[in-house]
Amino acid sequence: MPSPFLMGLLNQPVVLSTDGRLDVIGIRCYPWTVFDLLGLPPGKDGLRLLAHPVAQLQDAFQAQVAAGRIEDAVALLAQYFLHTQPASVDSTIYKAGLAMLAAQGALAVSEVAAAAHATVRTLERKFKQSSGHTVKDVAGLMRFEQARNRLWTEPETSLAALAQALGYTDQSHLSREFKRYSGMTPAAFARERQR
Repeated sequence: MPSPFLMGLLNQPVVLSTDGRLDVIGIRCYPWTVFDLLGLPPGKDGLRLLAHPVAQLQDAFQAQVAAGRIEDAVALLAQYFLHTQPASVDSTIYKAGLAMLAAQGALAVSEVAAAAHATVRTLERKFKQSSGHTVKDVAGLMRFEQARNRLWTEPETSLAALAQALGYTDQSHLSREFKRYSGMTPAAFARERQR
């Protein structure tokens, strides 16, 4: 796999396999910021091979990793991204993102729009343009990740309590959404994790 590469919004698990050792250092970006940060057009086209200035870091980055200095490699990336200014920042999208983060994905689209001081239609249009996804898609994935992470660390967690804590209407809503993203129910995921 070439370096660097970009994986889009992950709504299903990604399995990487190799015949030898595989070192992956990932940078997680929020979908409403990544395309502006990298200066790329938004899209839902899965894995992207990049012809991007960040690739100029590859030789120095690889030398750090090969020498076992992972912290230095990460610092090199952090330095690059801290000094990279996005082409433009849309205040509506920025406010919407902050509201979604604060609510951990548990806001209705109308509430996100109100927090961003925009109409639902304007927010949806701008969000789709900036990330390639709808507000509801991203919020749903944010909640799924929280449920998955909680079940990963605490597989004995009550699903009814988890559903309530994450703002799902009930346990069956959690189960439907979890299965949509992972391909299995939260109960099956928890059982698998306990093994």
